[in-house]
Amino acid sequence: MSAKGHSNEMAENQEVSPLEKKVAEQIEYYFGDHNLPRDKFLKEQLQLDDGWVPLETMLKFNRLKMLTSDCSVIVEALRKSRTGLLEVSEDKTKIRRCPSKPLPEFNEEYRDALKHKSVYMKGFPLETTLDDIKDWLSDKGMVENIHMRKGPQKTFKGSVFLVLETEDAAKAFVAREDVKQFKGNDMIVMMKDDYFTKKFAEKKQSRAEAKAKARSEKEEKQKQAEEEEMKSLDDQRGCLLRFSGNLGDQTSREDFHELFAEHAQIKWIDFTRGAKEGTILFTSSAKEALEKARQAQGGAEPKIKEKEVKWEVLEGDAEMETLKKIIMDQQESLNKRKGKGGHRGKGRGRGGRRDRGGRDQPQFQGKKTKFDSDDEEPASPKKRSLEANGNDTQAPAAKQAKTENGS
Repeated sequence: MSAKGHSNEMAENQEVSPLEKKVAEQIEYYFGDHNLPRDKFLKEQLQLDDGWVPLETMLKFNRLKMLTSDCSVIVEALRKSRTGLLEVSEDKTKIRRCPSKPLPEFNEEYRDALKHKSVYMKGFPLETTLDDIKDWLSDKGMVENIHMRKGPQKTFKGSVFLVLETEDAAKAFVAREDVKQFKGNDMIVMMKDDYFTKKFAEKKQSRAEAKAKARSEKEEKQKQAEEEEMKSLDDQRGCLLRFSGNLGDQTSREDFHELFAEHAQIKWIDFTRGAKEGTILFTSSAKEALEKARQAQGGAEPKIKEKEVKWEVLEGDAEMETLKKIIMDQQESLNKRKGKGGHRGKGRGRGGRRDRGGRDQPQFQGKKTKFDSDDEEPASPKKRSLEANGNDTQAPAAKQAKTENGS
């Protein structure tokens, strides 16, 4: 027959030393509702002897071993404990959780109750230890569990989650004035559920602000692009020359390059074989280029392959619409080349030969914005928070579990 420690009535009449109080709390944490379900090593030990665990095994747990290595101190501490959670064997060599206090069923009801009796606290200095927090909370209510929250580097974040006996106890704790400061630091104290509600609202607000900012930036970029487009278009005014006539099937863009090679630099030609009209974009005045070509032919209208051509320097709305169309065509051509791995072939395309007035000329780039820009913005590269509880036992790593009282 197993023998429990003396009854609660007897324990109440005996003085408990500070060491005995810490020892009892530490062992009761190991076998408590929060740690035991997660402690693989301790659960394996429970399977060996009807729930009994030798005291010499318990002394392998670091935090307990730091408090005492004397089994008689452990026995006495549990004998005086008022919780009645643990019992000691008759020969005082083993302990176990009382069969009359089984682990609760971890169902939705239990999880909901746990959530509503949990408290969030923030403001602890980062060098604060678990013992510091436990000592500070020792006279502020029955705290069942302390979880020190840690960041990616497993360093203390300065905040904790506490579990108290009941929801009412948790609310009373949050209302206490003596938990609003810790060693001169102002503390944030609220129900855990309220904390997550607040964080959710903050994240939602942050996402909304990020979307609004992105939308604003997009609109601003579009506005700047439009302004730059207009500025770029204005810079090209007077540089467009339209031609038309019965040009035949043999006329090519190269023929126009040859005609104006000595008079002006061609940036772009919109023309295909067999067409009866097209457009030339010069880097300078189209009117001057045409006039020089006329002078070279004795004042007569320049011909292409001996065919008469009607020349017209574009102005006004027609000029602006044509410039916009050229930009769109150039962007489409650039995108096609990118889709083929950036291969530029022989550099002809609709712009014609580059060795005739067009060599090494920068191409149109961007969203209908610039004529002479070849810059591309590099793609910018794209936490999970880690809250790991420390291990306490010296058992093999695979069997270690969350055995610290709250850490």
